[in-house]
Amino acid sequence: MSEHILVIDAGTTSTRAILFGRDGAVAGTAQAEITQHFPQPGRVEHDAQEIWQASLNCARRVLGNRPPESIAAIGITNQRETVVAWDRETLKPLARAIVWQDRRTADVCRRLRDEGREEAVHKETGLLLDPYFSATKMRWMLDNVDAVAQAQEAGRLAFGTVESWLVAKLSGGAHVSDASNASRTLLLPLGEAGFSSDLCDLFGVPHEALPQVVDTHGEIARTDPELFGRAIPICGLVGDQQAATIGQGCLSEGQTKATYGTGAFILANHGTQIPHSEHRLLSTVLTQNDGQRTYAIEGSVFVAGSLIQWLRDSLGLIDSAQETEVLARSVENSGEVVIVPALAGLGAPHWRAEARGLIAGLSFSTGKAHIVRAALESMSCQTYDLATAFAADGARWESLRIDGGMSANDWLAQDIADILNIAVERPRFVETTALGAAVAAATGAGWFADLQGAVEAMRGPIDRFEPEMGEGVRKERLERWAQALANA
Repeated sequence: MSEHILVIDAGTTSTRAILFGRDGAVAGTAQAEITQHFPQPGRVEHDAQEIWQASLNCARRVLGNRPPESIAAIGITNQRETVVAWDRETLKPLARAIVWQDRRTADVCRRLRDEGREEAVHKETGLLLDPYFSATKMRWMLDNVDAVAQAQEAGRLAFGTVESWLVAKLSGGAHVSDASNASRTLLLPLGEAGFSSDLCDLFGVPHEALPQVVDTHGEIARTDPELFGRAIPICGLVGDQQAATIGQGCLSEGQTKATYGTGAFILANHGTQIPHSEHRLLSTVLTQNDGQRTYAIEGSVFVAGSLIQWLRDSLGLIDSAQETEVLARSVENSGEVVIVPALAGLGAPHWRAEARGLIAGLSFSTGKAHIVRAALESMSCQTYDLATAFAADGARWESLRIDGGMSANDWLAQDIADILNIAVERPRFVETTALGAAVAAATGAGWFADLQGAVEAMRGPIDRFEPEMGEGVRKERLERWAQALANA
């Protein structure tokens, strides 16, 4: 009997495999870190072969001695916008993957904005002209990597985001991308079924190298039987932030979640009507089933958990992320220290690719704890900026559901509630990205009639944080943040 859903969660800093039961309980997990390559300032790359091998190894480890028949389906969730180029025939990568954080195409995006292209692109795709998205990364590969250009000339080039790459490797060659990931490329009009030839021409991306756009749940492909002992159906493909939105149960219009992982990403369900932001937020596909789409409004912050990783790995201020809560509680406040974490530019709602991080307000009384607390406070302040933009677009938050690795920090969860002055809810199982992929795959495999039924069966209890901060303290914090932000 099929007892489990196998989820591959291919994130930015690690890949995991997790087994979920019908009630959402985790039956096993395996994880492997992904090497981060920084060849030049502003450039971030991954080894696509490492992503594949780590994903396969984790899947095999978590399956252990279980019979392959015990796995009903596979769900995949992934870092979005990261581009992989591979040879269709050999299924070998042609270059390192260019990661979503990479800023190498900022000049191209600036030129297109100067040409007046952004308004039309935003209207069609819901996205802005920023190196964050996939299309300009694809063009850069064609222009700068001989193997990619040669594969295109030979008719063997395949471009895709990470879920597309993993499906190709798992299935032995299927070239697909689900609608949630495809909507992050700058090449998919939100109201059309597939990639646009006109947009491909604008960005110089060959349409024939792109995958077929498919549903987020339903049987999409099957694995090569040699990998796991049988052909297991792949029944869920969802970009990581859309997956977290599903896992949080934000399936009704207006419900909003925030995921604090490597970056911070806030999505509000917008129902079946295509949203159009007037305040530099993004519109994106949340889910697609039988070709029918649900949409979301999104605000994306580039640096969240990666700031804590930077404090640990580059500055040596902490040994582990778990220390940050103890340090934040050890001081009454940040000592007027403010950190603007623009280590990879500023995302929504500012969209300043040229911005750089700064630490303001240092004095001889500043200690390690003040800097760490200021780093956590910057998460709350970035979230406040997004809340303001969502409200201006008519999508005011009544409450906020949070998840991701950073949300396990109780101090941070309370600070977000305080700065936003609204209730914050956090599930006891904070890894809702993987849960959302499990929900999609379980629905696609026929375990449940729809996503709502799957969420009700698989989502666990929640904790709630109510605002406690005085208005004067909140105002002073936000004023210092605004001043530092202006100098970034």
